[in-house]
Amino acid sequence: MKKSTRKIITIDESKCNGCGQCILACAEGALKLVNGKAKLVGDIYCDGLGACIGECPEGALQIIERQADDFDEKAVEALLTKKDSVSELPCGCPGSTMMEFKKSSCCEAGLSDAKQVSYLGHWPVKLQLLGPNAPFLKGADLVLLADCAGIACPELHSRILKNHAIAIGCPKLDNLEAHIERLALILKEAQIKSLKVVHMEVPCCSGFIYAAQQAIERSGINLPLSHMVISRQGDIIAEEEI
Repeated sequence: MKKSTRKIITIDESKCNGCGQCILACAEGALKLVNGKAKLVGDIYCDGLGACIGECPEGALQIIERQADDFDEKAVEALLTKKDSVSELPCGCPGSTMMEFKKSSCCEAGLSDAKQVSYLGHWPVKLQLLGPNAPFLKGADLVLLADCAGIACPELHSRILKNHAIAIGCPKLDNLEAHIERLALILKEAQIKSLKVVHMEVPCCSGFIYAAQQAIERSGINLPLSHMVISRQGDIIAEEEI
């Protein structure tokens, strides 16, 4: 394999939070997640153009010059074909690992809680379907909810939706750039009072934090930003201001 001194990506693992945004941005498939950190698959897959750098919310990526195997377009084509054939998810996120949970004792006994009250105050709820001038968004406290978190968390209505407008989507499989643009427009036009990101504990899901930060910056609106982390078993394991 021919080597030369050329530009190539390098990753500071101490800064990488495993969100996977750089992996989604790499058209060559040169990056993947390994143990929650972005890694270069191989020198031959990186063209050194740095399209992934701007997608990293932590500044963990940079282009350097070093001795490296030459970029190989045919190898990239073969890699991408292989990924397509095995239906590999874009970021290889460890959060995609299959698990089965033991049901709670009340579920096993066929018992149920008292009838729950819905605190959903509007429709639609998908971010891309929300109009920036919708009356229920005016001056609202808005929750940006990763859709898996809504399924996992039993306290969704009482703890999260009560007195909040909501916008849902997936930071991993949806078009994140489209979500950022729509959210920025909503923040600006509706004069949102606060924004809370509710996401799962898995690395890729934290991409909604990046989306929220970008949307706030683009909107030019200064507002409080916080996030809540939901475990795979539905527990609220963290809640803090950003």
